Amino acid sequence: METALLRYCVNFSSHPYHKKISAHHRVDGETQRDERCATALSRRSVLASGFSLVSSTSLMFPGEGLAVVKQGLLAGRVPGLSEPDDEGWRTYRRPDEKSGGHGVGWSPIIPYSFSVPQDWNEVPVSIADLGGTEIDLRFASPKEGRLSVIVAPVLRFADNLGDDVKIENIGPPAKVINAFGPEVIGENVEGKVLSSNVSEHEGRLYYQFELEPPHVLITATAAGNRLYLFSVTGNGLQWKRHYKDLKRIASSFRIV
Repeated sequence: METALLRYCVNFSSHPYHKKISAHHRVDGETQRDERCATALSRRSVLASGFSLVSSTSLMFPGEGLAVVKQGLLAGRVPGLSEPDDEGWRTYRRPDEKSGGHGVGWSPIIPYSFSVPQDWNEVPVSIADLGGTEIDLRFASPKEGRLSVIVAPVLRFADNLGDDVKIENIGPPAKVINAFGPEVIGENVEGKVLSSNVSEHEGRLYYQFELEPPHVLITATAAGNRLYLFSVTGNGLQWKRHYKDLKRIASSFRIV
């Protein structure tokens, strides 16, 4: 029933006739139907249904003019972000009290950390796309580039992995990037993977990839019942001038 309603909502909201209906011409039944559409589209279960309703741009970073919502305190010092070290780098650790669960019944998100230069700061996550419910965090620097953390329930991809998943349980690096790379860039990654590496830290494996085009570095791992995709990207000029820093950021991602 919900799937049928979702299909109706998506199709109806995009129909030209819908845009011509003014509020005072709507009948009660249509108003109630609109309210049911809003509810259906906002449910996180939409993600588990397998619908692909968002573009690659909206998955990674919202375009100008999109509605945004702030998660946590964005003004001043960001919760979880350390003071700069001697090199001017700061470490972000996901606060234990930060909201976000990606579905009723899911355990709390296991915290993660990464390091960024001093001028990187948290930016709003868009509510204009359904992918926003899986994008846990965004950071950006006007000078160097931007990053995002996607935290996705592994049950979206397999139902027999248990509650303490390791990235190697999901598959080898080639399988992981082919399956989940489109979550980041919004298109097939075939022919775009320049390199892949596997690193181990405190007994946990991290798959690291470099893709081009577009310029993006992806670190993938798993913990609890979730897959973590940490992506770092920049435009051509940022990539050329700050590749070393972007690479360092991508390599710093850890589950803590």
